[in-house]
Amino acid sequence: MKAFTALTATELRLLLRDPASLFFMMAFPLMLLVLKRGDGDAVPGYLAMIVAIGGMGALPGIVASYRERKVLKRLATTPISPVLLLGAQLVAQVAAGLVGSVLLVAAAVAVFGAQAPGNVPVLAAAFLLCSVMVCSLGFVIAAVVRNTRGASLIGMLVMFPMIFLSGAAVPRKALPDSLRRIGDFLPLTPGVDALHVAWSGTAAVFPLLVLAGIIVVATAVATTLFRWE
Repeated sequence: MKAFTALTATELRLLLRDPASLFFMMAFPLMLLVLKRGDGDAVPGYLAMIVAIGGMGALPGIVASYRERKVLKRLATTPISPVLLLGAQLVAQVAAGLVGSVLLVAAAVAVFGAQAPGNVPVLAAAFLLCSVMVCSLGFVIAAVVRNTRGASLIGMLVMFPMIFLSGAAVPRKALPDSLRRIGDFLPLTPGVDALHVAWSGTAAVFPLLVLAGIIVVATAVATTLFRWE
């Protein structure tokens, strides 16, 4: 447990020292909120965007770099399992996303006077499931694409269309019908839906179950395809 805690703390420090991660997970959503004049309805989508940036935009390249630099292979010969490092990266991504999300919610409520979340426990559950879901997809990308640059590129290519078509960056009602239909099948869409419902003060079980199902499937795929070297 001490080893895992130390690894997680190290991974989180490294993540927070990355200027790109700091900007896109913390400063960029705040900039969008300002442009939206503090529109509280946009906040749940921005929460999904924050975790997607970490889980699909950053995580695949980080994990691929560990494999490419033989970090995972070397750890396999020590008492510290490489699985612990991957778990620490998952926790670090969720924690970084939580920091960015708390800043965003605090700014929306305290600075712009947006309505506070109506159902905090369900919002927390939706946030956690959405975070783990995008990270599980990030691990699949890292498992399929073996080099650092390729994994980072594919992660970005998957992430950007997803945040726009799922309703994270812009409301889905503003999209043409054809793009909305595509968004119906994207894994981030149930995350956005669950966050919106919880923010409004109610609860919807189905989007949470979909997120859990995606986590199970993506984890199984990543576990099957992933190689330590």
